[in-house]
Amino acid sequence: MLEIDNLTKRFDTVTAVNGLSLTVRPGEVLGLLGPNGAGKTTTMKMVTGYLAPDAGTARICGHDIAIDTLAAQKTLGYLPEGAPAYGEMTPREFLSFIADVRGLRGAAAVTACEIAMARTGLESVFDRPIETLSKGFRRRVGLAQTILHDPEVLILDEPTDGLDPNQKHAVRELIRVISPAKTIVISTHLLEEVEALCTRAVIIDRGRIVADGIPAELAARGPNGRLDDLFRGLTSSDLGSGNVGGAAA
Repeated sequence: MLEIDNLTKRFDTVTAVNGLSLTVRPGEVLGLLGPNGAGKTTTMKMVTGYLAPDAGTARICGHDIAIDTLAAQKTLGYLPEGAPAYGEMTPREFLSFIADVRGLRGAAAVTACEIAMARTGLESVFDRPIETLSKGFRRRVGLAQTILHDPEVLILDEPTDGLDPNQKHAVRELIRVISPAKTIVISTHLLEEVEALCTRAVIIDRGRIVADGIPAELAARGPNGRLDDLFRGLTSSDLGSGNVGGAAA
């Protein structure tokens, strides 16, 4: 469903992503972890076609994101960092706009918007301007537009950022419910989220994969049997060009 092949991106003298290769299969919820500046967001931007790589490519449902961009993006839902939206619109208006962009019309568009709003708990703020909403509700608007067209692949950059504990639980439950039929990649700095939600975890540092495996297996490598202990100890300088858990960088 998602194949990343030798992705590389440089900014002046800094290599943000360094020959990263990765395959994510249907039904997997992959947690993408790493310190600030590790290359997580840059990788997501290249995978979704927002940013052109200097080398390598990504294929979504068999479509090369660089060559067959629109076909690839039709199968993709992307929640970017910050989830930008038109603040003067209400969630209802914004999702109707997104439905139109996605090619949904008439009853199909109305139904898709209603399902997306219900799944993300937006009913109480349907008709309030987005700019007046709390950060948590604005994040939910972003998540609603991500799942609106029922995409096969979801790329979620910090999906629970700004949410209170109850809202985080609701978003995680939504991801669990839809994950068997989708391929999901979540970038997060919340190790508890990976342990609670993800079927697989990949840790990157300085643009390279340094660990790849089932969260529980990776956690067992930490001194206290927790994923956060392993995460604190993993750096490229420690591991060189190797990896933990079996996936090559």
